[in-house]
Amino acid sequence: MDDTVRDIDAVVVSGVLPGPGLWKVSNGGHVMWVLGTVSPLPRKMEWEAREVGQVMARAQELMWWPSVSFSADVGFFRGLALAPKVIGMRKNPDGARLEDVVPAEDYARWAVLKRKYVGRSNRIEGWQPIYAALELYGEAIDDTGLRQSGVIEPVLEKLARTHGVTQSRPVIKVVIEDPKQAIAELRKTRFDDLDCFRKTLDKLEGELGIMRERANAWAVGDLEELATLPDTNHYQACLDAVQATEVISRRSGGDLLARMREEWLGEAERALSNNDVTLALLSLRQLQGEDGLVAELRARGYTVEAPGEYEADPIADEAAAGGYEAGAASAD
Repeated sequence: MDDTVRDIDAVVVSGVLPGPGLWKVSNGGHVMWVLGTVSPLPRKMEWEAREVGQVMARAQELMWWPSVSFSADVGFFRGLALAPKVIGMRKNPDGARLEDVVPAEDYARWAVLKRKYVGRSNRIEGWQPIYAALELYGEAIDDTGLRQSGVIEPVLEKLARTHGVTQSRPVIKVVIEDPKQAIAELRKTRFDDLDCFRKTLDKLEGELGIMRERANAWAVGDLEELATLPDTNHYQACLDAVQATEVISRRSGGDLLARMREEWLGEAERALSNNDVTLALLSLRQLQGEDGLVAELRARGYTVEAPGEYEADPIADEAAAGGYEAGAASAD
């Protein structure tokens, strides 16, 4: 295994890299170790995950990020029949093109970025701004030597299988009981998504280099550097646009981000009561700050220590003495 750290075109690191330290949340003798994550990450990094591996060797539970799951009460073959209609939802309902539905100055910015990261294809010019912006974002990330997923997940999945650790997923389930009707309504819905469109363009114009720096800082475990780098949350504006539509709002049961927050906190308190050791995941955006989820746990009476604030943990020492191998964390 090559332990060197290299630069891809002097911008994105690659090689075997440690990632950041863990937050420690304590409830008496019960401990939850929290890994703060960022996205995107360097495409060619291999996460060593030594500290995480040491925790997982003694953990009873791996608690994944909070999420929202949309599901429809349809059978497999009915789902196939609906697929073309679902794909069609991305298009502007009246056949309009992007240049017809966004201000000229925003379209001019879009055209420059689209030419750079998507090329000459016009396949997304008929999409609604929210779908076009997120497609452009994905293409730009891919072209920059980064990836939005696939670095952390396979390593943790393998560690959980190796050590027989129970996995849990704090999820808000939104069941669409009338999928055909919902799709019909969405196909006629124009999202109020100009803010999402603009903030995605802002992020690609002004923060693409910073995203590389954030990815590199996470990869080498430099939390101090991460704390200095801005991170505009364009996804919030896009989620707000989706939630604001009547077709979604009356089916989703309220503010999805607030519900995810409460779901994660409830599951964290359950794990801290029931498990001796838990490993949990949160994005750094969810984790840190005055209104971060770890701050909320501190407000609820739990002891919270950031990386570097606690002494070497006996669990980690015991695992290291037992011969934990970094290679066990490498995804196949």
